[in-house]
Amino acid sequence: MVSITDQKPEPAQQDNFECVHHRPDSMTDKQLHYCPGCTHGLIHQLVGQMLDEFNLVKQTVAICPVGCAVFAYEYFECDSIEASHGRALAVATAVKRSDPSRFVFTYQGDGDLAAIGMAETIHAAARGESLTVFFVNNGTYGMTGGQMAPTSLIGQHTTTTPSGRDPAIAGRPIGVCELLSSLGGVAYLARVPMTSPKNVNTAKRYMRNAIRAQIERRGLGLVEFLSTCPVQWHMAPVAAMKYVDEKVIGVFPPGEFVNRLEPSESSKEGGN
Repeated sequence: MVSITDQKPEPAQQDNFECVHHRPDSMTDKQLHYCPGCTHGLIHQLVGQMLDEFNLVKQTVAICPVGCAVFAYEYFECDSIEASHGRALAVATAVKRSDPSRFVFTYQGDGDLAAIGMAETIHAAARGESLTVFFVNNGTYGMTGGQMAPTSLIGQHTTTTPSGRDPAIAGRPIGVCELLSSLGGVAYLARVPMTSPKNVNTAKRYMRNAIRAQIERRGLGLVEFLSTCPVQWHMAPVAAMKYVDEKVIGVFPPGEFVNRLEPSESSKEGGN
């Protein structure tokens, strides 16, 4: 009998090796500050990939939020503006109207977009501003201590709802996609959980459409990412992912809500 130690290892296959995963050219080399298990970093990478894919970085202005992504301006190789809490879409509107040749996107959390910034969100959508919105929904105020957000689930324990969110007191979670889908100025609207490679590929497809909505001047394009917050949810990262798949999507179902775009060549051919 030949033991494992008697077997000679196969020579390493090093010829023609090519790295298929790298930092997008539109992102800086600064280390991200996000907590382990949070999907902000992954979403940042997807934003960078989209800027590269569409060759937009030189003409882009990113509008950064107050919240967990407050330092987003340090991670992208494009012009950036830090907006006051909730005012990202108002600032984005001013930039786009001042210089329509710019590609302008906002990157916002649920507190920024759906709480203090809800008025700006609704009116930018109603006006049909040609902007792209990347909306990260993790159901909590992650940076400021884990308070209840408009998207916190019924029964969810937060620092401001220690016994769980009670709909009789705090109302029910706000579905941003459902709310905005009634507005004629919205060109594209979709929601995706960031819990698997398949969903990441779906997110890319949705992001391409949200970007096209601006490039083609169709109106507002928004992608909502169902994200995790292991720290404020008091869960391990894997458990937080399961929580999104088992609980969160039951309240916030994924999919496309509005698509007023003409089919792209890639979609005609069945590409991702």
